[in-house]
This record gives sequence, structure tokens and C-alpha cells, in this order.
Amino acid sequence: MSGRRRAYPQPQYAAGQPAAMASPQMNQFQQPQQQQQQYDPPAAYGIDQAQQQFQQMNIGGGGAAAPGIQSPNSGAAQVNQFQYQQQYQQPQQSPAGQTPQLGYDPYGAQPQASTGYGSAYGSVGGQAGGSAAIPLNQLYTTDLSRELPPPISDLSLPPPPLVLPANSTVIPNSETANANPDYFRTTLNVVPTNSGLLKKSKLPLALIVKPYNALKIDVENIPVTCDTTISRCRRCRGYINPFITFAENGRRWRCNFCNLLNDIPAAFEYDEISGTSKNKYDRVELNHSVVEFIAPKEYMARAPQPVVYTFIIDVSVHAVQSGLTGTITRTILESLDRIPNQNKTAKVAFIGVDSNLHYFRFNEGLDGTELMIVSDIEEPFLPSPSGLLVNLDENRQAIEKLLLDFPTYFEDTANQGFALGPALKAGHKMISNIGGKLVCFGATLPNIGEGKLSVRDEVGVSGKAKEAKALLTAADSFYKSFAVTCNSCQITVDLFLTSSAYQDVATLSNLPRFTAGQTHFYPAWTSAKFEDVTKLSKEVGDHLSQDIALEAVLRVRGSTGVRMTSFYGNFFNRSSDLCSFPTFPRDQSYCIEMSIEENLTKPVIYFQAAVLHSTCFGERRIRVMNLAVPTSPRLNDVYASADQLAITNYYTHKAIEKALSSSLPEAREYLISRVVDVLNVYKKELVAGNVSGASPLQISTNLRMLPLLLFTLTKHLGFRADRVPSDHRAAALNNLGSLPIPELIKSIYPSVYSLHNMPDEAGLPEVITTEDGQEQAVGDIVLPDPINDSKASWENYGLYLIDNGAELFLWVSGNVVPGLVQDLFGTDNLYAIPTGKTELPEFSFEESEFNFRVRAILNKIRDNKDSIVWKNLYVVVGGSSNEPIEISQQRDLMALRMWASSCLVEDKSATEPSYRDFLTSLKTKVSQ
Repeated sequence: MSGRRRAYPQPQYAAGQPAAMASPQMNQFQQPQQQQQQYDPPAAYGIDQAQQQFQQMNIGGGGAAAPGIQSPNSGAAQVNQFQYQQQYQQPQQSPAGQTPQLGYDPYGAQPQASTGYGSAYGSVGGQAGGSAAIPLNQLYTTDLSRELPPPISDLSLPPPPLVLPANSTVIPNSETANANPDYFRTTLNVVPTNSGLLKKSKLPLALIVKPYNALKIDVENIPVTCDTTISRCRRCRGYINPFITFAENGRRWRCNFCNLLNDIPAAFEYDEISGTSKNKYDRVELNHSVVEFIAPKEYMARAPQPVVYTFIIDVSVHAVQSGLTGTITRTILESLDRIPNQNKTAKVAFIGVDSNLHYFRFNEGLDGTELMIVSDIEEPFLPSPSGLLVNLDENRQAIEKLLLDFPTYFEDTANQGFALGPALKAGHKMISNIGGKLVCFGATLPNIGEGKLSVRDEVGVSGKAKEAKALLTAADSFYKSFAVTCNSCQITVDLFLTSSAYQDVATLSNLPRFTAGQTHFYPAWTSAKFEDVTKLSKEVGDHLSQDIALEAVLRVRGSTGVRMTSFYGNFFNRSSDLCSFPTFPRDQSYCIEMSIEENLTKPVIYFQAAVLHSTCFGERRIRVMNLAVPTSPRLNDVYASADQLAITNYYTHKAIEKALSSSLPEAREYLISRVVDVLNVYKKELVAGNVSGASPLQISTNLRMLPLLLFTLTKHLGFRADRVPSDHRAAALNNLGSLPIPELIKSIYPSVYSLHNMPDEAGLPEVITTEDGQEQAVGDIVLPDPINDSKASWENYGLYLIDNGAELFLWVSGNVVPGLVQDLFGTDNLYAIPTGKTELPEFSFEESEFNFRVRAILNKIRDNKDSIVWKNLYVVVGGSSNEPIEISQQRDLMALRMWASSCLVEDKSATEPSYRDFLTSLKTKVSQ
């Protein structure tokens, strides 16, 4: 196929390749060669050679394990961590050619070299049987000032391996006992044994929980118990899991959290379906880290309720003229078949809102609807005791007719009111006895009735220290108090906001935040733009089709000595450790901060997250996730196993909290000070004997991306020092507080792809060679390797794609090769191509291979099964010395260039330094 590519006249592109790709990196988690000859961890832990070869053969292969199922963790690094290990080939050399990778022994008189086999547990805990120390992850040092550009390939690596003793699981050598980091991960994959060491490390201890990893249940393939027998600890109420131990000949089990002996239920070894005995070791809860229990009746306060959607639709003149009303009703109509309704119990209701409330009453089971208008918004009431909330399946024909006719009821309106508060209260009255979702679509600032809002003065405070408190906090307490009321009635509120004017996102976002919903913001949306309609329709359709969990609560447990202290995310804390979710979304994650209350005396501690919920098909279940993490009294072990991406997630939540409680400058300073703290600890405690002349910017290799991520987070729309419209900033902060780690990292550090020199296989399906020598296309579209977010590596004749997690920018350089433009856009005139929000023309593979491959890459990036976000494409033409642009177009073009350039976060901006300058400033702060 490469023979069909156009040969563009251009020089070599070595400058565009990431530094991490140019030279091998050390293997941080492999032992030095001499030590490997002395000690073979895989053999020591009973992993035979054939299995080890099989593991290595599957690195990066297509045989991925099912979600929630882990690779071996019994003392050896897990299979899904091998790609992390391969990133590092050999120890980094010091400037003098030495490798002073020293560990830190808090109980020794002198620092000593870290071999990974130190007495991490030799004097801790007094384990039965005198279990020997296990080799934890190696500590290697990186000098940040010598790694420019930074090796961004690290951002796609899994966290450092969880290294557990051989006897950690009840099933020997279990491959599926520890949670996949996509579901459950901790900031430290070695936990300090006491609070003093944790405080000394200056690293946070927190859990990142994402109970669901796909919008659809069947995509995840999570193991489900075969009966309703649930065995839990009598003391701590932890669920039986792969890390318990059996006692008294298997008649009892010892809890791995609190050490209490519990009886094995009689039904645990009995198959209810066949009526025969069953081997308890075959039960999924003893074999898998993530499982779902089918809950018996005692786990139900009431029978599982149906899925309920109450649509609150803005029908004011602004909504009608922008096309929101018509677009939303058409989208709902097209999505009716996608609403989870397997057992035909889903219910829907519709309320149109301007300065009045417009109810639609159905003659249940019959054709036709009746419009009922309530003008009393001070005390909103339901105009009919029945027919407002109806079964979707039984009234399908009438619902479809209503949605077709809905815009015509309001096409001539001149009403500028939007009584959102009264409409919310009406929706609450309608479904409070059942629960469900209030899905609100608004193109107007709520300007009448309870919860009325007004435009805030942005000019006077924007860019100043008091900006956050003046513009980013709630202007009316109604929305938070109403959200708490909704939560207690099992009601979630979701917002879709599309105004071209101020909407006070900061205030309105309290509704989804405390009801486990989400605020979706579409600034300056209009139905006149096809791309706007596509984005809104796709996201609303996917939102309605996801398999939500109902009436859910989340509780996270830890081993004795560890306490959950703070919870971050969109939910409501019903008690000190119980998080309430009226409906549980499948595209958000949550952060739980922990503290060490007493010394940890065991070599491994455990965490368990449990979500009690009702499925959308009417079954009560409990999703349980388990995580085992080694402990150590040594600071070097803690640093060698720190998870930089999870730590970034934690600090993001803390920075949001700081911004809203203090100011944006203090939030930015908080992030930078955390980098300084880590570098200072590493310099004083972990650098080889505080070597004279050592660089102040040395850090453990597994944390070398943390300074970059926290620095670029200060440039994020939510935190940057530039003047930003308050709605945009509030929406950005809201997203940062709920995004899962992969999307969060992309939002902080966008992915940039060089398209003009991408490999031959990029944009085409992965190809394998069969036994008969034939090539066969299999798997997903191959993406080019991302490059650094800096124009330093760009060519002025190149073509670059930027993905910031929310939008896609296609940057066409001003001196681009005409043939490249012809192949991609069908014209060789650079300034004849459409710019701004648009789509590429579609050519077949035969017409233009390059166009076909670029569109395939775009589709691959957009095709995210874990999120409802649809990314619009913006085409940006870069400047050149002779660009023939009319003066009327220059402002829009310059604004578009600045927007796209803001994604190049390693570069200097008008108010922010470059990453190189940031490292220079760090040297001064750390040297102090």
C-alpha cells in the first residue's frame, strides 16, 4: 500500500520524533544483570518458565484479558505491567558515569545501595512462618534538566507493578486477584508503614475508583456470582475476596481486613441450580478482583425501580431560535430505542419551560396528548394526577407523535423567561416516589421564579485574586439545597447548557455535582452549524443509552490502620464513608484520600470498594473491587512505586478545592509547591549521599512526568492566569473534577500527532502475517506515536493533529506542501480550504489514500466506548509570510490559532513560562 503514497518533497523529520523514541530507557523495575543471575524472582515464586515466556510473548499483543481481570501478581510484576518495564532498559548514568541509585533505610546509620532485596519486612509484623522479604520495585533517578523534551511515552504506561508475596491469594498464583488499574488504583503502590513516613515523603495516599469502564454492561464482561450467597466479615463487613485465608480445614475464613475468623456459609459449596456440591475454590469471588454479587432481598429497601427520564426542555424564544428545542426533541425521538428498557418498564415525562410550565398529559395506552399549562411558578403543582409520567413501551406511538410535534407548539413564541427552578421542583414532585433522572436542556439563564439568577460582573474581577469567589462559587443556595433533596429521593439532575450568553455554569453545576450527574456545556451552540448539531445529538443519544445503575451507594474499606478521610467527585456524602448516587454514571471516576491512623504491621494491606446498586434491567447487585498493596518502612520503596498519573488526579481535586475556597493564584501556587516538595525530599533523602554538585532536579524515574503534568495543569483553562469567561472556567473545573485518568491526562497534556510523516501503517488496521505468508488486517486502526506539545519539533510545512480530550485541531502549516493539501482537502489552494469547526471531505482509498487514513485516525480517536464525548474538528491554517487573508477574517483566524496553540503546553505563552523556563525556576526553589 505504501506504493500509493504521494512522495512529498520535504527533508527528513528526525526533529519531530520524541526523544523517548530515539534512545532506549532504563528498565526501572528489572534488577541489574548481576543480581538477576544471583536471584530469579519468577522462579522463586513458582512461576514456571513456560508461563513466564507466555507472559512476555503477550506484551502489547491482542490477547488482552477481560476488564477487571489481572495478570499474575504473586510476587512478580503483573503481565499488564511488562510494557511499563520495557520502557526502561538500563540505569540512568550520573554525570560522572556512575549509577548512584541509592535506597534510603530509615533505621540504618548510613545510606546504602538499593538492591530491591533489603529487609523491607524483616523486622515488621512478625509474619507467621517467617516469610522472607520480597524484592520491591527498583528506585532509579532521572535528572529532569537533562530530559528535554520530556519522554511523553511515559504517559501511556500502566502504573508501577504491585509486587506481592507468593502466598497473597487464596488461589495460588492467581492471575486475576488484583484489580485492574482502570477500575481501582492507588497513588502509592507501596504504602508507608506509618504516618510519619507518609508525611515525610510529601506524597499523597489516595485511591482512584472507577467502578464502571464502559457505557454498556455487556462490554465489560464482569464475572457474576451464580447465586445470592454473600459471605461478609461479621466485624468490618468486608466481602469475601481472593486475599482471604481459610482456616479449620476450610470451614472458616479469616478476613484480610480485620483478621476476624468467619464461618463459611453452607450454601457456599452447594449449587442451587443442579442441586449438587460445588468446589468453593471455583467461586468467582475467590478468583477475580472485580465481581458482581447478586443481592438477596435483605439488600433492598424496596423493589428495584424502573428507569425514569423526565425531560425538562427550554422553550423560550432563545431556545427556539437557536434550534435547541427542535434538535433535542428530534434527538430524543431517535434515541427511544436506545434507552435501557429490557424489561419494558422505562418511564418518560416531558415538561416545556419558559415563564410557564408546559406539561404533556398522555391518555395512557391510547393515541394523543393534552397540553396543560401552569402559570403559577411560585408554588408549582402537577395539573393531573396521572398521565404525565408514562410507560415508554405502552405509549410509544403517542410519545413519538409528541416529539415530532413538540417544536410546533412554541415556534411563534416571544417568551424570554426560563423558570428552571420551578420546573425542577415540578419534576421532583412527579418522580420523587420512584426516583430517576431530570434531564434539563437550557439555552437561557434562569431568570424567573425560585433560583432566579442574574449576570455577574466579570469585567471587574476577572484575572484578579477574588475572581474565584466572585464568579466560580454558587450565586444562589437554592441549587445545592435542592440537589441534596433530590439525592435523598434518588433523583439525578443532568444539565445540557447551550447558550451563547452567560448561563452561570458555576451555580447550575451544583445540581449534577450533588446528585451524581454531569454538566455538559456547549458555548455558542446553534443548529445552523451542522457540527454543533452532530456533537449535541451524539452526546445526548449516548447519554440516554448508557446502562446506568440506580439507587446506588459506594463504600470503600481499608485494612486496619487506614482511614478514608476525604471524598472527591460528583455524589453526596450521606455519612462519613458512604457516598450516595441516585443513578451511577459509567463515565466518571472518584478520588478518596486516606490517612494512616496506626502503624501497619503486615507486609500487604488491602482495599475494597463496593457499589450496591440496581441494574437498569431490575436486578439488585453489588459490584466489589479488591486491591492488595505491599507496605514498606523504606522511603525508597515508596518513591519507586508511586503512580504519577494517580497522584496527578489527586492533586487536581485538591487544586480545584483550593481555587474555590481561596483563589486561582493560590491553586496554581499549590500545584507548583507540591513539585518543589517532592524534589526537595528526593534531593535530601534519596539522592546518593547528597552527592556534591548533584542536580537539584533529580527525581525517581517513575515520577519524572509529575512536574510536567502539574506544571501544565496550571495552564489548563480551569486554572490559567489569562482572562477566561467564567462559564468556560467553571465548566473546565467541573470536568477536571470528574474525568477518569486517561481523559484527565489528555485534558492536561493534549496528544499531538504528526500526520505528514506518519508511518505507512498509521491510519490502517493492524496487519499480521499468516502462516502462509499472507498479510491479514486485524484489530484497530493504528495511530501515529504522539509527539511533544511544543512547536520546537514542528516543521513549517507540516500537518499536525491535536487532541485535548474535548476538541480536535488539525493544524495546517502556512508553508505546507501543495500536494499534501490536494490529497487531504481536494484543492491545492491552502486558503481555499474551510477553516474553523468543520469536517474533512471524504475520498475513497483509491481517490486519496492520505485522506482515507487521516479520516480513519480521526474516527479512531473519536470512537471512545468509555465516554459520551464527541470531539469536533477545527481546521487551523498556520501563518506564513504572504498569507492573502482579508482583514475581516484575521480576528477569527488569530483567535483560532491562539486557541489551538494553547494546547502546546510545553511552550511559553503570553502570561505563562515554557516548561524549560519552569525547570529553571524550580532549580532556584529547590536549591533554597
